[in-house]
Amino acid sequence: MTSNPSQKAIRSATDWPVNAWYVAAASDEVGTSVLGRRICGLPVAMFRAADGVVAAMEDFCPHRGAPLSLGFVRDGQLVCGYHGLAAECTGRVASMPGQRVGGFPRIRSFAVVERFGFIWLWPGDPDFADPGKLPQLEWADSPDWAYGGSRFHVLCDYRLMIDNLMDLTHETYVHGSSIGQKEIDEAPVKTRKIGQNIITSRFMDRVKAPPFWRMALSGVGLPQDEAVDRWQICRFSLPSSVMIEVGVALAGRGGYDAPDNVKVSSIVVDFMTPETEKSHHYFWGMARKFAVDDPLLTDKIRDGQFQIFREDLEVLERQQANLDSDQGRRLLLLNIDAGGARSREMIEAAITKETLGNPTPGNEHPLGSDRDRMSR
Repeated sequence: MTSNPSQKAIRSATDWPVNAWYVAAASDEVGTSVLGRRICGLPVAMFRAADGVVAAMEDFCPHRGAPLSLGFVRDGQLVCGYHGLAAECTGRVASMPGQRVGGFPRIRSFAVVERFGFIWLWPGDPDFADPGKLPQLEWADSPDWAYGGSRFHVLCDYRLMIDNLMDLTHETYVHGSSIGQKEIDEAPVKTRKIGQNIITSRFMDRVKAPPFWRMALSGVGLPQDEAVDRWQICRFSLPSSVMIEVGVALAGRGGYDAPDNVKVSSIVVDFMTPETEKSHHYFWGMARKFAVDDPLLTDKIRDGQFQIFREDLEVLERQQANLDSDQGRRLLLLNIDAGGARSREMIEAAITKETLGNPTPGNEHPLGSDRDRMSR
């Protein structure tokens, strides 16, 4: 982890907590070059130091304000591509052609940790940047799981994506050719708060598997056309992640609790990292416990998710445009919106706590060791 403890964050945003870990990039996005990305309204330059450890600092050269992400890495130092100012991973200016740099101000650096295949960045007060507050992702640390995913840049408020993921009713209409089916509308939805999670769950008995799940059943040698029991369990955790347990089991074999040999199940992974008030980075993927040694299936599922989430993008970006054009209009709040509404309440409570001068709890574990069992 790299940080500059002497630098305190000045709270300027009101739309997201800052004392929390956010996914800033996938590990393979930060290689030999410099990656520039705006995280929670802050311009950030990420690079690997000489030992391969990821560092992050403000994407702003103190000389003339050029983006440091336009530069390059030399001997583990970030070199500005405008006039050659070189900075260490701590933000200390190490050198500049023809200049003495002893009096140069430090460049703001950020606490950053690489874990689970992601680069996590703490945009707030580095004194509270405890790696122990990172979520515990069982699927990322076990050979019993396979994972494939990617990132979208989405031109809407990150909370609209959280609303979308905590209410899967839209699948019937937005994703009718892949994962949607009318039974989603008809199944009762249960929303509650368990620990530091908002959980929305839906169970569907004896339904026909939609195309995506027929493909998954076929991938493990199970019949595609038999009736299945289907489940969707959405878990929101601060600051902005949603983990969705999804799957189907051959009907009457136990549903969610069915043995692995009669079901296909997975976790839809969703990390929303605010960029600005009206844009965010959406890191998405699927972790599965079936056919984990089949890379072709991983690619096929990733391609399928890409098409599914691209359908969401059009809806959400046009929704944002509509909201911008008529900001005073009141929207309906229905029972199916409970998951998103309660998630927003949790976000607002964390922001209020920070505004009053108290640190937030940071990230909570989306799937903790005391995971509750989902019962009807």
